[in-house]
Amino acid sequence: MKIKRIAATVLAFVTLLSVGACGAGNNSAQSGGKDGLLFAGDSGSPTFTRNFNPFSSSKRIGINFIYEPLQVVNAIDGKATPFLATGNKVVDPKTITYTIRDGVKWSDGQAMTAKDVVYTFNLMKKQPSLDSLGVWQHIASIDEQGSTVTFHLKDDDIPAATIINQQLIVPEHIWSKQSDPVKWTNENPVGSGPYKLGQYTPNQYTLEKNQSYWQAGKVAAEKIILPASNKQLDLVNKGYDWGYSYMTNVDKTWGGPNRQHNHYWFPPGGTVSLFPNLTKAPFNNVDFRQGLNYAINREKIAKDAEEGYVEGAPQTGLLLPNQKMWVNDKIANQGKIDQNAAKALEYFAKAGYTKSGDKLVDSTGKQLQLNITVPNGYTDWLRGVQTLQSQLGELGISVKLQQPQPAAYVQQQNNGDFDLIVSSFGGTGAPFQDYNNLLNSEFALPVGQATSANFERYKNPKADELLAQLKRTADQSQQKAIIDQLQQIVYDDVPVVSMFYGGLWGLFSDKNYTNWPSEENPYATPATWTQNSLLVVTTIKKAR
Repeated sequence: MKIKRIAATVLAFVTLLSVGACGAGNNSAQSGGKDGLLFAGDSGSPTFTRNFNPFSSSKRIGINFIYEPLQVVNAIDGKATPFLATGNKVVDPKTITYTIRDGVKWSDGQAMTAKDVVYTFNLMKKQPSLDSLGVWQHIASIDEQGSTVTFHLKDDDIPAATIINQQLIVPEHIWSKQSDPVKWTNENPVGSGPYKLGQYTPNQYTLEKNQSYWQAGKVAAEKIILPASNKQLDLVNKGYDWGYSYMTNVDKTWGGPNRQHNHYWFPPGGTVSLFPNLTKAPFNNVDFRQGLNYAINREKIAKDAEEGYVEGAPQTGLLLPNQKMWVNDKIANQGKIDQNAAKALEYFAKAGYTKSGDKLVDSTGKQLQLNITVPNGYTDWLRGVQTLQSQLGELGISVKLQQPQPAAYVQQQNNGDFDLIVSSFGGTGAPFQDYNNLLNSEFALPVGQATSANFERYKNPKADELLAQLKRTADQSQQKAIIDQLQQIVYDDVPVVSMFYGGLWGLFSDKNYTNWPSEENPYATPATWTQNSLLVVTTIKKAR
């Protein structure tokens, strides 16, 4: 039943890019020009390591242009676009079939077949450390007949298709010859994707268009240029076509003299929230959590944290407008909660905390003190929490901030070693995954044991049953009814206190290429490190 919780990892990476996007190192790249696309994909690293193992934790972002999955899932709306598979069919809640596309060739000229798909998945079963998506948490067995691959699941598990969709497929005739596929660096990768490796140096490499690619006619750029490091000024001055970076005053910094061509899109990529440790008092009291819920001004926190580039988040757990089709219409204002000090004090009083002069105190007269953990170096999160600190202070609550280094922060988060911690959830594009990662009690391990999701240790049999129902149904109206109830639980029970959206900081120039993803045309996210990159490079057009 477990699904890997990747949203927080991605958002943490996003935040690190936000605060440390100005990597050091020699960057000699200039504009990609008429045929090339200058791509700021690997910001922050002074040099490259030649590792194109698509299963490796140290893989290069360029891998997403070389290898393809069965289907690419748009993390904005969860829509799956067929790639190596022409589509899938839910035979029953425990059986999913994929039809593998005919006519696809590996970049060395050999045909890609269903046997390669089966080989890839069985390789991960044999070598569990390669299974970064956790697909074998869902699969019981796999077989193929002709161009049809059938996945037999361990349980009723329709959402498993979203995980299976995203697995990159490798050629059996290459990988079966490797004695240690875990450590293999795959320096000369053979893939099925739109690009293959060209010139390579530790400072910069290029990807050249795969002329035999099965949809080569959709690929506008003849090559992609990837410098190792991208200072923010370089993004502007050296004519980058596609970048990813949080920029202060982006209209001036990125736009400036290039305003005619330089555009940006910062859609929500997750919900940055205050996670209470539900194994401790007073956080295990829903009235106390509701007090926090109404004590804060989310829009002010969002503005201070991210310069107004993102909005305050609703308390339903949905990303809006990304997931607007799932909004529970019975919840007022789409789940957005306005600051209400009087209501906050009412809830705090129910939890045993009342005003005494300018302080909020318990029954012994001791002022309420909260310890909030936020990772060191996440300057945007810190700005938001400092605003929250001020808002709670106005109600008489003393707030102390703890700022461990990122590695220690992750350990404390996973082990439940905190009172209140700033973290994130959501952004997968699939409501089941988002709510499963937030609410499933299977992840609520005892404090001291590391978990990969549900860091607050929330336990609610009703939520678990709804998640189990959601796994069993493919009917969208039934899914909507279940997701409505999950929203209501998050809204009423406040397992976490939402604050603001974590943005995806996409920067685009239409000087050389047009039809980039945007708020008006959200066919993919602007993130540079995901499989959505395949949607982008097969959709953009050369500028006239």
